Amino acid sequence: MLHYLDHAATTPVPPAVAQAMLDVLTNQFGNPSAQYPLGQEAKALTDRCRAVIAEALGCHPKELYFTSCGTESDNWAIHAALWQGRHVGRHIITTAVEHSAILEPLRFLAQNGYEVTYLKPDTTGHIRVEQVAEALREDTVLVSMMLVNNETGCIFPVKETAQLLREKKSRALLHCDAVQGFLKVPCDPVGWGVDLMSLSGHKVGGPKGIGALYISEKFRNPRPLLPGGGQENGLRSGTEATAQIAGFAKAVELRCAHLQETIDHMQAMKDYCREKLLSIDTMVEVGKGQAPHILSLALPGYPSANIVSDLGAQGICLSAGSACHRGKQSHVVTALGLPKRTAAGVIRVSFGPETTREDIDALYEALRLHKEKRFPML
Repeated sequence: MLHYLDHAATTPVPPAVAQAMLDVLTNQFGNPSAQYPLGQEAKALTDRCRAVIAEALGCHPKELYFTSCGTESDNWAIHAALWQGRHVGRHIITTAVEHSAILEPLRFLAQNGYEVTYLKPDTTGHIRVEQVAEALREDTVLVSMMLVNNETGCIFPVKETAQLLREKKSRALLHCDAVQGFLKVPCDPVGWGVDLMSLSGHKVGGPKGIGALYISEKFRNPRPLLPGGGQENGLRSGTEATAQIAGFAKAVELRCAHLQETIDHMQAMKDYCREKLLSIDTMVEVGKGQAPHILSLALPGYPSANIVSDLGAQGICLSAGSACHRGKQSHVVTALGLPKRTAAGVIRVSFGPETTREDIDALYEALRLHKEKRFPML
């Protein structure tokens, strides 16, 4: 039996989402740029889907642009912001625990004349807005801060950072990677005053291969990501991925129909899981993440890669931190400054609408047995 406890890596696709995609693939397969009825039906579908996601995000549909994934949205946001503020300066502020989709482009930029300040989290995994204030300079062109850390579940002060930039009359633009936060914690780019915000479909029950970027209407002539045929208002050319867009919108629609109930359920599963797993001798919680769907723990002395492999063979899916690190100790764990034995044993459990107590009970029993039959590393 499969016990899926890795919703922060990706989420199951509900049948209604798969059916929405199938309908587009088989019946509404027109090119939205085509002028005959089948094409115009596809364009109308894309417009409706954009409106559904924009409503959930609280923005105007024309401020939302479809991309292929969260990584593309992050990269576009960075380069669009730097182009927009090219006369402001070449200083960027981010956190040391951002997703690699942010850190890798910034590493490249740092090799090409930009200066990047990395804000380090405290031992609980949190970033304070005061750190942004201390790092802010006249030549700061961009602040990029995630909403929810994908490994600890810590919520970062995006709203407060936007307010700080206004109070300081800073010309820096604010980008937020909200891939792990959208439809899980409060997320209001317009109300907060965020300039750019990245989303991903497969984190909320949608298909892989579809994301979105919110670009504030106050942005003046955003730099196109892909010049070409003029799709996405001329900013991201290429024929629209209509089936993925339909799946993304249907997933958002399903989540929004029972949003508070889903959030409450994930929080209840997290609380139950924390109580169960912390009853295992020597198990410790890592960080103090408030997001309802992510719980980070460690079994000091027991390598997390071994835990993931052992439990995976039993049909229990969880991560050793982010799924993007492929078994290596993540930069997030490193930034927390944990003792070596603790850092080596970090695991991430993450929850969704489908998570049950039975899933968590199975995880508990498997971890308990793993600890009994395996010798810890020295």
